[in-house]
Amino acid sequence: MSFKIAFIGAGSLGFTRKLLADILTVPEFKDIEIAFTDINAANLDMVYKICERDIKANGLSVKLTKTTDRREAVSGAQYIVNTVRVGGLEAFATDIDIPLSYGVDQCVGDTLAPGGIMYGQRGIAAMLDFCKDIREKAKPDALLLNYSNPNAMMTWAANSFGGVRCVGLCHGVQGGHQQLASVIEGWAKKHGKIGADEKVTKQDVDIICAGINHQTWYVKVQWRGMDMLPHLLEGFEMHPTYKTTEKVRIDMLRRFGYYSTESNGHLSEYVPWYRKRADEIASWIDTSSWINGETGGYLRVCTEGRNWFETEFPKLLAEAPTMFTPEKRSIEHGSHIIEGLETGRVYRGHFNVVNNGSITNLPDDAIVEVPGYVDKNGINIPRVGDLPMGCAAVCNVSISVQRMSVHAAVNGDDTLLRQTMMMDPLAGAVMNPPEIWQMTDEMLVAGEEWLPQYAKAIAAAKKRLTAGNLIATKKGYAGAVRIAVKSVDDMRKERSAAKKAS
Repeated sequence: MSFKIAFIGAGSLGFTRKLLADILTVPEFKDIEIAFTDINAANLDMVYKICERDIKANGLSVKLTKTTDRREAVSGAQYIVNTVRVGGLEAFATDIDIPLSYGVDQCVGDTLAPGGIMYGQRGIAAMLDFCKDIREKAKPDALLLNYSNPNAMMTWAANSFGGVRCVGLCHGVQGGHQQLASVIEGWAKKHGKIGADEKVTKQDVDIICAGINHQTWYVKVQWRGMDMLPHLLEGFEMHPTYKTTEKVRIDMLRRFGYYSTESNGHLSEYVPWYRKRADEIASWIDTSSWINGETGGYLRVCTEGRNWFETEFPKLLAEAPTMFTPEKRSIEHGSHIIEGLETGRVYRGHFNVVNNGSITNLPDDAIVEVPGYVDKNGINIPRVGDLPMGCAAVCNVSISVQRMSVHAAVNGDDTLLRQTMMMDPLAGAVMNPPEIWQMTDEMLVAGEEWLPQYAKAIAAAKKRLTAGNLIATKKGYAGAVRIAVKSVDDMRKERSAAKKAS
């Protein structure tokens, strides 16, 4: 079996290496061709060297190439995997820091809120270029697997404006599924349903999720034939870990009746209730992990990861290679989709696709996250029906923001972009319209290098920002709960301590 897979944004070691290992776990894929491309030649070379060594250690005849020429990489490809972060960490920092000076405190800033919206403006401009290359150089029926955030916006742009068949992929459903198993185990032990030594695994709990990426809801949760939805709140409130780390998700469960797939930190910035008052944010989050809601938490860990990778690369290359074994295969959907399409083995997952009536009370043009089945016949999406009304309402607010953001990015429409910021739940909860207009000016100017579609708007924004009479902001404000970036030396000490402890 031979075909070609291209990775756009392959200079990310963790994700690229993991996805490659997943794909090459499939026995039939021992002779395929894989092309890595990235605009960062140094990172690309480092990732290529590690992955090439892994392939050789596993005795495979896979052809692996690297190039900074994206069109060359996608030429003849049947599958394209996108993991790009347009603007890198430099642009990401402006997504967090500029809104923070206006009081908008984000944990991640890559899906909604001002950071996610501007990330989408950069990403969609690049995505349309990717799609042009795919249309012109890849196989005629090529499939684009998009892992880049804002996932719904990027997938929306590719399908509606890029002319490329695209599925968005995320691991939020799988992560929450594991949480549900843990919660049900604790609940079942408390109520005498299982013995003290018995376990409940993901395989024991049947779920159906539906919604939009990062706001998907577990609308069906069954264990041993029992409907567990009425018992989840009790289970989460008594869980020794989640009662502390998932306060926002538990509160949403309490108010709406359904558990959300997304982490505490992510979810807290998609709705207007938990991060709008600086003195209340700490009460809704937990600092044991960035993902629980820390101010700028994801930017911090990404910065630490980049610094570690660049400093420690020689040691990484000296470590034992990764062996491609089934038990090490990750929970990411990508390799399973390719396996299902190529071999016919049936795979069930949750994918981000154009709605087209799958969720009947969400718009047809929206990108929804729903159950899907993959085999030789393709990716098949069942009809889910209506979401619970409250859950649909939360999703519909975000869909309006996503739709406006996509159209603004495609057309370089800065008026629509400003209206998008106004309609965003968190931005609207914290800022007034003049503040939103000025913040958008600042973010456009900061992202000029990656926003070619906004050239005229950026020129006008520069004039306004230099004309004086600006609204006062809190420049340098650290946010409600911000943790300093660790140095490489600090990380070395922590890793050493962890090894000793274990």
